[in-house]
Amino acid sequence: MMNQQNSNSSKGNRISVPEAKAALNNMKYEIANELGVNLKQGYNGDLSSREAGYIGGYMVKKMIEDYEKQMSGK
Repeated sequence: MMNQQNSNSSKGNRISVPEAKAALNNMKYEIANELGVNLKQGYNGDLSSREAGYIGGYMVKKMIEDYEKQMSGK
């Protein structure tokens, strides 16, 4: 039963639309640049949790704003 729970939780980390992976990656680097976080290609283990959280949080904020704009335009 434990293995089933682990496999189910890992499914949540997959991108549903594979084509979106490049767009999300570009967004990540653009936002890091805007926030002044030195994000580089490959390993970024030298980033603090706070810096990584800022990037991810801002990405979510932007996606929600874009979604709300789409919904209000309909």
